[in-house]
Amino acid sequence: MKGDESNCGTGSLRRARVADIDMAYREFGAGEPLILATAYSTTMDMWDARFIRRLATRHRVIVFDNRGMGKSTAGTAVWGIDRFAGDVAGLIDALGLGKAHVLGWSLGGDIALSLAVRFPEKVDKLIIYAGDCGGQQKIDPPRYREVFRQVMRDSPLAWAFASLFPPEWMKQHPDCWRAVPFHKMRIRPRNIARQKKAYDDWRGVYEELPSIGSASLVVSGTRDVSTPLGNAFILSGRIPRARLLLALGAGHGLMYQYPHEFASAVTEFLRAPFSEGVELLRHGRVARGSADVAPSNRLAPETG
Repeated sequence: MKGDESNCGTGSLRRARVADIDMAYREFGAGEPLILATAYSTTMDMWDARFIRRLATRHRVIVFDNRGMGKSTAGTAVWGIDRFAGDVAGLIDALGLGKAHVLGWSLGGDIALSLAVRFPEKVDKLIIYAGDCGGQQKIDPPRYREVFRQVMRDSPLAWAFASLFPPEWMKQHPDCWRAVPFHKMRIRPRNIARQKKAYDDWRGVYEELPSIGSASLVVSGTRDVSTPLGNAFILSGRIPRARLLLALGAGHGLMYQYPHEFASAVTEFLRAPFSEGVELLRHGRVARGSADVAPSNRLAPETG
């Protein structure tokens, strides 16, 4: 393990030797370790700073760059979701953690699921934020191509925001772009393509979901056009000890929309004894309960 003088004011950059790569990571706070796996074509700098700060009041938060992203090297191994999960397991070992809570966002959620299936002894509690089971059973975004065509006429950056936020929320928050640090990311296009292929080729964990023993929190924005809501119901329905958090009217960028409330829901889940049920985050407030969502309403669009 070796240090680096680079500091963005959000934790000193460090590197750990993991398998065939040098994995870049940062740490914040103290307490039980919580590892955050980030989304497709992003780096650890994409995590919302307010979200990280709130989590770090209770936990030792560790963020990292997936192989070939940001400041982590690409290595020589064949890329795949299971390989990425092995990298996280290697980071847990390199830091001497034994096991850790793991939160994964989008592609990072898929990595976290693979980790929980392949290395269950390394996962304490599990939070899957906008993830899916992969394979043929996952629900693809039917509106994504339509959204893509509409906004690509303006700019690729507009497309990126449309993939994160519902259009009505962006109208109400015209300065939302300030919260998303796209400008910090430096990724080779070739490695983005390699990561996409790894996701496309992943056979998924649908059959293995019932074997996950970790208490799990499955999180979804009800207006997420990148990872449709139905994926959250697949995960929460097949993972034996799963709780569901639905952010009403939120998109794929939930952590930018409600950073403090989302972080508080996560820390409460990690602190409290596990209980099944559904939590609703509406207008920045979490309502806890144990009632299930009627199956007939599970794929209904959010109207409120």
